[in-house]
Amino acid sequence: MDVFGKALTDFFKEGEADTLWLLNSYSEPEEMPVDIFFRDEEEMPALEHHALSHCYGDVLDVGAGVGSHALILQELGHKVTAIDISADAVKIMQQRGVKNAIVQDVFTTAEKFDTLLFLMNGIGLTGTLHGFAHFLNFAKNLINDGGQLLFDSSDIAYLYEDLEKPTNQYFGEVNFCYEYKKQKGDWFNWLYIDQTTLVHISHQNGWHCEIIFEDGEDQYLARLKLLS
Repeated sequence: MDVFGKALTDFFKEGEADTLWLLNSYSEPEEMPVDIFFRDEEEMPALEHHALSHCYGDVLDVGAGVGSHALILQELGHKVTAIDISADAVKIMQQRGVKNAIVQDVFTTAEKFDTLLFLMNGIGLTGTLHGFAHFLNFAKNLINDGGQLLFDSSDIAYLYEDLEKPTNQYFGEVNFCYEYKKQKGDWFNWLYIDQTTLVHISHQNGWHCEIIFEDGEDQYLARLKLLS
């Protein structure tokens, strides 16, 4: 059940949606504002403006949602392929004017791009540190010469200021589940990675990592390029 896609569809059609809850493995459920996925360029935070301004060439927008970033990149003249695993989200993208929106998992992508873009903590879809390392090796096949991987993530160590960090896994490996109109989707793994760990794993797997923006609230934008 694509409860996330259902919430997006309701908002797109009606201009509002019921509460979308994000259940998690570390605390109480959180409300996920649906309108945030439909925000325009003026409403986007500085981190996303930096990310969009650093895109070049052909762009793969991964986990593109309803296409808010893809639409801006199109206006800037980029050739953009926007992918998402939610068929409802892709349908909305197409209706909003994204030229090349596809229902697709990044791990089934076969083309090559100049920029791989993951925004709104999209790199979290790799799920675990092991999954992230696996993706870095897979992504080598998706990058043109001189290409880049752009994504934001967060150091969520602050969540454990009053709690003990997990001892059986990396503290940034969490589990989420969407709930909408009393319907729950499947639980899924998500990764938040701190900068020190990111730099270490990137270099181990053949990438140079540069932190190109920090928002002062534990969130940052990283650019990775293959080591020569």
